[in-house]
Amino acid sequence: MRTLVLLALAGLGAQLVDGSLGMAYGVTSTTLLLAMGTNPAAASATVHLAEIGTTLMSGASHWRFGNVDWKVVARIGVPGAVGAFLGATVLSSLSTETAGPLMSLILLGLGVYVLSRFTLRGLPKERLGQPLRKRFLSPLGLVAGFLDATGGGGWGPVGTPALLASGRMEPRKVIGSIDTSEFLVAVSASLGFLFSLGSQGLDWAWVAAFLLGGLIAAPIAAWLVRLVPPRVLGSAVGGVIIATNTRTLLNSDWLAVSGAVSTVVYVTVYALWAAALTYSIREHLQERTATPTPLGEAGEDATGLDERVAARR
Repeated sequence: MRTLVLLALAGLGAQLVDGSLGMAYGVTSTTLLLAMGTNPAAASATVHLAEIGTTLMSGASHWRFGNVDWKVVARIGVPGAVGAFLGATVLSSLSTETAGPLMSLILLGLGVYVLSRFTLRGLPKERLGQPLRKRFLSPLGLVAGFLDATGGGGWGPVGTPALLASGRMEPRKVIGSIDTSEFLVAVSASLGFLFSLGSQGLDWAWVAAFLLGGLIAAPIAAWLVRLVPPRVLGSAVGGVIIATNTRTLLNSDWLAVSGAVSTVVYVTVYALWAAALTYSIREHLQERTATPTPLGEAGEDATGLDERVAARR
């Protein structure tokens, strides 16, 4: 019973982060299951089965708060479903030890780009509102879906930074669209695992625990993402990408660094992330102070009108 409660709390925390930042549910949940001794295929299957419910709730919540671009959902979600089914089939018989560090290196580069762009320049507006082409979204969805199924998480870490880096969507709509389209990926990956593995190695009580925690957190996260300024949200997402993939690389066979070196790297990464968030928050507050709100402008007009009336009297 204690294990189920911990899993439910883990699912709640993972979905709260995922619904707010567009990533980390699969990575967080799968990491926990692997640490508990679950084999990779069963861990990924458990997470994706739980995600069928959490992504459905998350997508409905994001839609309710106006965070979803349905054209993007269709263009990236359908290829993502195809990639997820293929990835689930592959993971049932192959190891991804080599592909993991390589993808983490690519994602680390994207994370640095997203963090620096949003922190130093704020929300890119020169291309904001321009349509995202199908020839960009379809390959992105296919690759992200495949990696999501094989790695137990990857839809958000691949899709979110790529869409943010395009500069054509607001961060909240990027997150809402990625979370909504993930429902298709979760369904397809789950079917792939069930066809390849059956129910072997699956603990349905664990699936239910993850699902319960995620369902509670999904609407809260969709509401929260509307309140966070785009500039700050972009810096936060970039930091999550960098921190997550730095950890993967340091723990991989590619580097095999010592504990002392890892500690120095972690401290440096988190210090830089904190500095970037602080800078983004400060710049946002300065921009908000410098830009008058419509209510303030209306108040100034009303005051001026009263003064002119008094002068005529």
